[in-house]
Amino acid sequence: MIKKISTFSLLVFALSGIAVNASAQNGVKANHVALYVKDLAKSAAFYKDVIQLSEIPEPFHDGKHVWLKTGDHSQIHLIQGAADVTKHDINSHFAYSVNNLPDFIKHLDAMSVNYGNWKQTSKTPQLRADGVKQIYLQDPDNNWIEVNDDKF
Repeated sequence: MIKKISTFSLLVFALSGIAVNASAQNGVKANHVALYVKDLAKSAAFYKDVIQLSEIPEPFHDGKHVWLKTGDHSQIHLIQGAADVTKHDINSHFAYSVNNLPDFIKHLDAMSVNYGNWKQTSKTPQLRADGVKQIYLQDPDNNWIEVNDDKF
């Protein structure tokens, strides 16, 4: 059976192809996030031990920087020097995906790390509008981090 494709569906398909081609042409892609932190050792330990990122060489060798790998071609750069730890709204956050969210939650529980849903009223992962399960936690400088099971 042949299905009719609506004009709208064709337009969405065409525009998505244009967006992909435009992105490929201009070469924009994520490279790194830099966080200015109060206690470099504490923050580095959090990202290595809790989030489970691998440290990579950094070019400064001055004891004020730690670089960690967050993906094939992306990193997080921790930089010592923030005067204070300040409060951040959960709306400002970055996100990591994990292969197995229940296992990651067990890891957080074993390390006694606080986490929860968007409102921080439950430890049960919540379902995003697109069907992805997610939790939120904060690093030592109160930066919010979403951890989810997105399989993109």
